[in-house]
Amino acid sequence: MNIYTRKLLFAAVTACSIIVTASASAGIPFFSEKDVPSLAPMLEEATPAVVSISVEGTQTSRQQVPEMFRYFFGNPQQQQQERPFRGLGSGVIIDAKEGYVVTNSHVVNNADKIIVKLTDGRELKAEKLGADEQSDIALLKVDAEDLAELPLANSDKLRVGDFVVAIGNPFGLSQTVTSGIVSALGRSGLNIGGYEDFIQTDAAINRGNSGGALVNLRGELVGINTAIFGPNGGNVGIGFAIPSNMMKSLIDQIIEFGEVRRGLLGIQGGDLDAGLAEAMNSPTNKGAFVNEVTDGSAAAKAGIQSGDIIVSIDGNEVGSFSELRGKVGSLGAGTEVKLEIFRNGEKLEFDVVLGAAEDILAEAKEIHPALEGAVFESAEGSVIVSEVAERSPAARIGLRADDVIVGVNRRRVSSIAEFSRRVEDSEGVIALNVKRGSSSLFIIIR
Repeated sequence: MNIYTRKLLFAAVTACSIIVTASASAGIPFFSEKDVPSLAPMLEEATPAVVSISVEGTQTSRQQVPEMFRYFFGNPQQQQQERPFRGLGSGVIIDAKEGYVVTNSHVVNNADKIIVKLTDGRELKAEKLGADEQSDIALLKVDAEDLAELPLANSDKLRVGDFVVAIGNPFGLSQTVTSGIVSALGRSGLNIGGYEDFIQTDAAINRGNSGGALVNLRGELVGINTAIFGPNGGNVGIGFAIPSNMMKSLIDQIIEFGEVRRGLLGIQGGDLDAGLAEAMNSPTNKGAFVNEVTDGSAAAKAGIQSGDIIVSIDGNEVGSFSELRGKVGSLGAGTEVKLEIFRNGEKLEFDVVLGAAEDILAEAKEIHPALEGAVFESAEGSVIVSEVAERSPAARIGLRADDVIVGVNRRRVSSIAEFSRRVEDSEGVIALNVKRGSSSLFIIIR
């Protein structure tokens, strides 16, 4: 910086100082209250609808019993232990009249006692009406007067760069507000849940924010804060929320049926990339590529074929197969959706009525200890691995998400119940017949 620039900068700073000093001495504020931007008016309306949730319960854990000690335990392979636990989280009142509170499934999982604390200090006992672990949504009900509620926004209208505010109770602190922007949309493949279609935000989200609100600048609910991406469990500016439209669809099913009755397209596939797009004569490099269409499924009835590239659902762009799976998985059986696809370079539209997912979900550790960390989904005559936790026993033996278990020791299986029986009846080495994309392989359990 030369001497001329330094003199010019000094003069500018001095001039600003004189203006501020003169204004202060005259009793005139530099900015009027109307000129100062603030989120306070919006938050005064929104924050009473965000609650703190405390839970108590008992958790059952299984421990592998070393072979040398099995004689003393009646020769069991596993020993069960029950341990009490307490937890904290957040929730959002979405219907004041009915007392409906939405939170994450993992916040209230295994809870025997759920207490909802309002911003006015009231503590209310809550009843869990239903939950969906695969999308991490739960619905609670409280009985109280004068509740506040958050109006729902259309999360499909969100754009990257929109300002958002996260409200919750991190680390057990009282209500805390942080702000940021929408960093990305349609995030999936994070192994957070079985059905993923997350909003990514840099608004600070920490432990205890789970189940809290992500709102726009109008104070409307755009998402339910769910998870963070951080090496030490703390905020690094990458947080994830379940879109309000996805949440609303799941909650409506819980209210009507007491459970989520997930719809199903009946396809298998993967992500579209540049090489595959060129080979399939596709004008786009993003979308869900259909490898296989199940006979008799909703997709087959509508005319979807293997080799099709699905690029949007109900007018909303689809960037990957996981994103498509997340969007479809939040819709109920019988829902009609409009799909846009590319076939041989030509753009086509299909109206599809989703089938029933018959989705019996099971944690694989209940079937065999070596499968711990996987979640199985039974749908239309197949057993699908919908989730595999990193570094889990299931991951170590080679299972991956979206694998299809077609047999055990060369004997066909078509449901989780049948799969479980086959494994239970097997002695010694177990060979799982697995279909992975267009390949077939065996995974050995010893």
